[in-house]
Amino acid sequence: MFHNIPRPILDRMHYLEQQDTHDRQDGTLRLQRLRQIPPGTGQFIALLAANAPAGNYIEIGTSAGYSTLWIALACQALGRTITTFEILEEKVTLAQETFRLTGMENTITLIAGNALDYLSQIPGIAFCFLDAEKEIYSDCYEAVVPNLVPGGLLIADNAINHRPTLAPMLDRALADERVDAMIVPLGKGELVCRKV
Repeated sequence: MFHNIPRPILDRMHYLEQQDTHDRQDGTLRLQRLRQIPPGTGQFIALLAANAPAGNYIEIGTSAGYSTLWIALACQALGRTITTFEILEEKVTLAQETFRLTGMENTITLIAGNALDYLSQIPGIAFCFLDAEKEIYSDCYEAVVPNLVPGGLLIADNAINHRPTLAPMLDRALADERVDAMIVPLGKGELVCRKV
């Protein structure tokens, strides 16, 4: 999966990594920044996605599509697809460009809208990556977990660097008997939940 990443995907990933670094250093407003995961986290979620059970793959918070590409690499290897949700129009435009330039349009379905309007309609979730505005994490968690298949995975980014804001959701997940959960100290911190 990591050894034969097509050149268009590598090029776009490199471009987005540079843009993300630039955004963080030049004073770009928070909502306008890409705010994407680091490459190591991308590899981590791709490995988890490649080992998820059969079912629907979703992502909440697309931004420019960087994390989506990592998950899509796993989906391609498995013959699956991923649906990703983004609410900000300018990010939707960037993500559409990402998926077009990388030739991943057949693997990725991008929905422009609030994921919370759709989650109750998605049964059999095998894999979910949550990296959106922190205020909706708890609502997303409660919407996704009941729809996870046995062995299905929910990964939430920013579990360490936004821990004070996310504490209610993190505490809920770590005590939730519906899942086995832990916080992995990688990147900005990843909450990993597996449906029992």
